[in-house]
Amino acid sequence: MVNKKGQKSHRNFSDYNASNYLISAEIAEETTEIKEKKRDKRRNSNGAQEDENEGGLGEPTVKDKHALYQRAVQSPKGDISYLQKFFLNYVGGRTPLHLREDFCGTALICTEWVRGDSRRTALGLDLDEEALRWGLQNNILKAGLDAVTRVHLFCGNVLNDTTVGRRITAESDAVAQITDTLADQSVSDEVEEDAKQKCNGEMQKLPRADVICAFNYSCCCLQKRAELVKYFRQALRCISEDGGIFAMDLYGGTSSECALKLRRRFEAFSYTWEQEEFDVINRTTRISLHFRLNNNQGAIRHAFSYYWRLWTLPEVKECLLEAGFREVHFWMKEMSDTRERDDDVDTEADSKTKYEEVTRFLQEDAWNAYIVAVAPRRSSSFTSLVGQR
Repeated sequence: MVNKKGQKSHRNFSDYNASNYLISAEIAEETTEIKEKKRDKRRNSNGAQEDENEGGLGEPTVKDKHALYQRAVQSPKGDISYLQKFFLNYVGGRTPLHLREDFCGTALICTEWVRGDSRRTALGLDLDEEALRWGLQNNILKAGLDAVTRVHLFCGNVLNDTTVGRRITAESDAVAQITDTLADQSVSDEVEEDAKQKCNGEMQKLPRADVICAFNYSCCCLQKRAELVKYFRQALRCISEDGGIFAMDLYGGTSSECALKLRRRFEAFSYTWEQEEFDVINRTTRISLHFRLNNNQGAIRHAFSYYWRLWTLPEVKECLLEAGFREVHFWMKEMSDTRERDDDVDTEADSKTKYEEVTRFLQEDAWNAYIVAVAPRRSSSFTSLVGQR
């Protein structure tokens, strides 16, 4: 349970309204950096490419909480691999191309999603404007200009209607830098025009998603059952009429209901998950994530702090079915046993253990779960075929 922890700060979701696309004012500086990197690559006679780890960044060496979080917590390639598997298992018939990442934070999954196929698009939604802007500058822009045209970021509330949104206009010099870079790369006029259109502030309807995900235990931010059902209904409305899936994750086990510290070491820093308390009546818990850089380079205590409701698997399934999903599946794996070590001993990463679909799972000290909800098909062609039967 140490390798997938949530990134979303505790907020009252009822106080927020869906907002606009976010394009950072610093985009010009970032595109200039990309241009220089592209030119350096062209000069490299060996065609060597820059090394990237799964988090899209090198090993963090500065006190940047978002970079540290991505390196310590997220596994975008693994998540996407499972999302594709879930879609093919429960929907099939086509390749999933359109992803929506709710509670997206720095939009790392969005960025990795569009890297895998030039036809893919991704939409990221989160309340945290700072995290979105950081992700735009450090993930999306560094993935290349093509990613900028296919990843769209919203600052808004997952409980509200997000079928239509307005994108914030980038500053004129930023638009100029984008088009200059496109011209320097000798891309097609169609791609250039697409990039220009995506830099204006016009209203545009969002495509329905083949896959919607809400990872890093983000649904635990919603503490009332009515809110959880409302969110699931909103997600269902945004899934393609030809069918699709909604996937979220959850953790649990006996160790999730007590005070606990888990630590994991990386090459340049260490990461600590601290579970401060657990209210057994309301099933609420306080979580803090701490980072410490090696060689006395500093620490960030309470880099991210949350106040969550730890939902149970049956509760989530009931809410998904009530919201209108056709069926719900559980994919689970046992995590490292926290009882077999002291608080100061590093917790092993559980990356080698695979998730398996289950209909029965005996309680363990710690476990992780993917919860996959399948949306019913609502397309006109499908409906007409049903009506003829």
